[in-house]
Amino acid sequence: MKAKGKGQKAKGKRPDALPAKSCSSFLIFAFCLLPFAFAACAARPRGPLAYVTNERDGTLTVIDTADDRVVETWRIGGRLRGVRVSADGRTVYVASSTPSGKNYDARENHVAAIDAGSGEVVKTYEVGTDPEQLEVLPDGSRLYASNEDAGTASAVDIKTGKTLATLVAGIEPEGVRASPDGRWVYVTSETSNTISVIDTGNDTVASTFIVDSRPRDAAFSPDGSRAYVTTEIGRTLVVVDASAHKVLRTVPIENSAAGVKPMGVVVSPDGGRVYVATGRGNAVDVFDTTTLNRLARVPTGQRPWGLAVTPDGRKVYAACGGNDAGAPGADEVTVIDTATNTVTGHIKAGDGPWGVAISRQ
Repeated sequence: MKAKGKGQKAKGKRPDALPAKSCSSFLIFAFCLLPFAFAACAARPRGPLAYVTNERDGTLTVIDTADDRVVETWRIGGRLRGVRVSADGRTVYVASSTPSGKNYDARENHVAAIDAGSGEVVKTYEVGTDPEQLEVLPDGSRLYASNEDAGTASAVDIKTGKTLATLVAGIEPEGVRASPDGRWVYVTSETSNTISVIDTGNDTVASTFIVDSRPRDAAFSPDGSRAYVTTEIGRTLVVVDASAHKVLRTVPIENSAAGVKPMGVVVSPDGGRVYVATGRGNAVDVFDTTTLNRLARVPTGQRPWGLAVTPDGRKVYAACGGNDAGAPGADEVTVIDTATNTVTGHIKAGDGPWGVAISRQ
């Protein structure tokens, strides 16, 4: 009897079953939607995102580093230069100032906090006039910005937006970089040829030291023991003892016919390589951190400025802000394969790519 009952149940029609015709229609409809579903999945970013500031058109180009494609372009406004990403990858911070050739507008001078999911500006921070570069501490508590025309650096509480300190930081301060533990912030000042060392424990300038002519940017080794500073006119890479804040060595950077002017600098995640953007030299130089010998000079687009390296260390992205339409490499981001020191991609960005930062996610 149980066997018969089972057979009858198997042959019976479920009360909620769809008619055969409806079921066929549903399957056809679902099948038609598959291409759109696959397209949506393909469009979703798969790797850490690179954020590129475009100085001349006030936009931010967002790149998926997994396949080096532009996924979004955000129109922010102002003259965008320095850029950083929060440790959790949810917020992008951008330094905005009044565009060149335009009368000063206080409303354009700030650091904008942008929601990385929507591209919307969710908050602005008053950081003084003409902010060029900025840094966010690893714990997300404070940001620091250089005020180039005022010769100061501003420390701001990210949660409250309150300015905690305005510090004298040499003449024409530009580069701003925090040590991995957040203890120190180095500010490079172009005209005084100095590095101001901010102690973040009390927001005071703890030390100042001189480097070669026109320092532009700084980067720390992953363990925080060394800092590397580029000098534009001196054409050197300055190696600094980051515990004593003293110069250990100065490494000359070979000139070229185009005229090398070192700008951005970044250190590989394993600490073994330093990458230097040569500005109008249209290349990125690669140095071994042990020997400080140059390993390669990698040709890039026009005027590489800001640099960033992916969390896995496999790629370096160079923001190339030259805009000569008659020459190759205008307004692009050049992608460098660090295993071979060769260029593997040219990504079109906005007008005047300047800075680049990559999320850790």
